[in-house]
Amino acid sequence: MTDKWQEDSEYMSYIADLLETDAVKKLANFVQHMNSTRLEHSISVSYYSYKLAKKWGGDARATARAGLLHDLFYYDWRTTKFDEGTHAYMHPRIAVKNAEKITELSDLERDIILKHMWGATIAPPRYKESYIVTMVDKYCAIKEASEPLTDGLKEKWAQRFWKRQRTIH
Repeated sequence: MTDKWQEDSEYMSYIADLLETDAVKKLANFVQHMNSTRLEHSISVSYYSYKLAKKWGGDARATARAGLLHDLFYYDWRTTKFDEGTHAYMHPRIAVKNAEKITELSDLERDIILKHMWGATIAPPRYKESYIVTMVDKYCAIKEASEPLTDGLKEKWAQRFWKRQRTIH
């Protein structure tokens, strides 16, 4: 994702205070989906979700803020295991607790964070904004994990194309 989000003054007015916290800054130290940090992923989810919430008449502020905080946890999810449940079940609960330490959450924001793993967990979201963040989170995860693959395919395609062009001429 480009840094377009930084140029969006409305979006920045919603999340700037959160970006200044050590709790959110710390997300830059964790790899999320192979090719992104947890902070990069959270900003992507937040910004794309915010844009959709605006477009579809949702609460853009709550969506932007909860989208940024949806993965506010500080462990490697590939190796850390919990007795209480899977990572998909546990990390939204941990994220809510961590988010409540830095800001007051509305019921909507709490639902967005807690339910963003719906599909991997049972309880469905209560609000359209929660569905938005849930789906955008999946989109961003797939995009972030597959970008080097698609970049590699583009490179191979370009090499084959230019090789064919040289043999034709």
